[in-house]
Amino acid sequence: MKHYIRLLKFLKPYLHTFFLAVICMFFSVIFSFVSFGMIVPIMDKILSKQQIAIERSLPLFLENLIEKVNSLPSSDLLLIIAWLLPVLFILKGLSVFTQSFLMNGIGQRIIRDIRNKIYCKLQSLSLSFFSKARTGELISQITYDVGLVQSSITEGLVEFIYQSLQLIVFLGGAFFINWRLAIISLIFLPAIVLPVIKIGRKLCKISGRSQEKMGQINNILYETISGIRIVKAFSMEDYETKRFAEENGKFYRLRIKGIKRTIVLSPLNELVGALSIAFILFLGGREVLKGAMSGGVFLLFLAVLGSSMKPFKKITNIYGLTQQALAAAKRIFKILDIQPTVKEKEKPIILPSFEKEIVFDKISFNYGKKRIIEDIDLKINKGEVVAFVGYSGAGKTTMANLIPRFYDPIQGKVSIDGYDIKEVSLKSLRSQIGIVTQETVLFNDTVRENIAYGRQNASLEKIIESAKAANAHSFIVGLDKGYDTIIGEQGLNLSGGERQRLAIARAFLKSAPILILDEATSQLDTQSEKLIQEAIGRLMRGRTTFVIAHRLSTIKGADKIIVLDKGRIEDIGKHSELLSRDSLYKKLYEMQFSV
Repeated sequence: MKHYIRLLKFLKPYLHTFFLAVICMFFSVIFSFVSFGMIVPIMDKILSKQQIAIERSLPLFLENLIEKVNSLPSSDLLLIIAWLLPVLFILKGLSVFTQSFLMNGIGQRIIRDIRNKIYCKLQSLSLSFFSKARTGELISQITYDVGLVQSSITEGLVEFIYQSLQLIVFLGGAFFINWRLAIISLIFLPAIVLPVIKIGRKLCKISGRSQEKMGQINNILYETISGIRIVKAFSMEDYETKRFAEENGKFYRLRIKGIKRTIVLSPLNELVGALSIAFILFLGGREVLKGAMSGGVFLLFLAVLGSSMKPFKKITNIYGLTQQALAAAKRIFKILDIQPTVKEKEKPIILPSFEKEIVFDKISFNYGKKRIIEDIDLKINKGEVVAFVGYSGAGKTTMANLIPRFYDPIQGKVSIDGYDIKEVSLKSLRSQIGIVTQETVLFNDTVRENIAYGRQNASLEKIIESAKAANAHSFIVGLDKGYDTIIGEQGLNLSGGERQRLAIARAFLKSAPILILDEATSQLDTQSEKLIQEAIGRLMRGRTTFVIAHRLSTIKGADKIIVLDKGRIEDIGKHSELLSRDSLYKKLYEMQFSV
């Protein structure tokens, strides 16, 4: 239940609207109860021509009201009731509309706030989280899980409060009319409550498993849709269809289990309610026959008691809905409670413009329990071009990822101009670093917005200048709408070389003094590779550049080549120096050019 209480904390900004809605609910319930009260004069005074009688003492205003009604001619009373009933239903309708509108508005705002908070949390988490998390499951938590919470809040909370008010008023009315009969009617209550609690616990478990299964389904959807070319290239359509159908079938069976347990509550409630009404009908009927209570008053008691069964039935259904929401809330709060591994200090230093050097001081780093780099000492001066080379898994990308603090070392520190990068703000650090990755990341937006990503206020002239420097302007102007052309998801409407040039243009526009390049020309045709190499050459001018080298022919001009092996620096030097001695670099170079 603590998770539901945490959910309700999202209600705090909207308490004033919430209380107004509750007031409207209260009045709608009162109008309903007063409408039921019309049964007594209609039954006793108008139809049976009797005086209204009740066995217990009443407050003075009710005694005066009953005395006044008893003194009225039946025809006058009928006219008054005929006018009063429509007014009561109009007032009730207005109250119901107002409370529904207000509460649903609150519910939608809460769901909006929860989604915003989850997304904000995801944006704040470190890369280590995303290296383990599955994209489809994250999407499922933001959509499907929050959707279940939405049902609980927009429907469940509204109904719970409204039905609870009705239950209190109607049961209170029943106790007021005849407290002995009201107490007797409650003897059947455990027959409803105990099964509801037991079924609710099972629903919570089933719902949790359903949400996990939906996450797996979303993950399959994400993988197969984003990788549809590979699926088709390997003729795996039947396999993927079967895999999806199996997971979807498991989800279906879990949902059916949950639905079966939910719908069993309704006939159970009706059966217990019917037994209670029958028992009260027998006992109360005897009171009427003895003249202790008028027929109209007893009919009102039955109507009020029967009406209290409806809100109780809905509350039990809401309990089942809430249990499903609690399972979703657990998964939501599991994300919200995750702490980023890379944390910014409470009052970080603003890193000044890069002027001198970047130093790796006795750096070690693990991925889980696996040691990736160990005891690295390295100094890079401003303006140098530094290349990391080595076998796959030697730690090349890890070294580059430590500079913008995508990860933190487990030992040692990285400093820029003497500032430990853990002490500076992430924004001031990353604003001075430009990155062009091997896997080009573009968004389903215009060419202009993709180049200006991170520099939304950049003028069109600056964007065009950056595109020209990246050898991208010529193909951009040839697109249907030029710089306003939508490039499709991940830029799929463009060739690989065109996508890479847009990424380089983005780095040009950022104009950061430190540059990280994950070489990405190996899969391009000769013409595209030449254009990109020219653009990269221009981009590197005057910048301190770190190159993660896959093709050694592209780093011959590097000021320092760092040869990594098993997480340690094996050798350092220029291209000619490393080739002149029997080194790992020479071995790697000869392996590439002997093919």
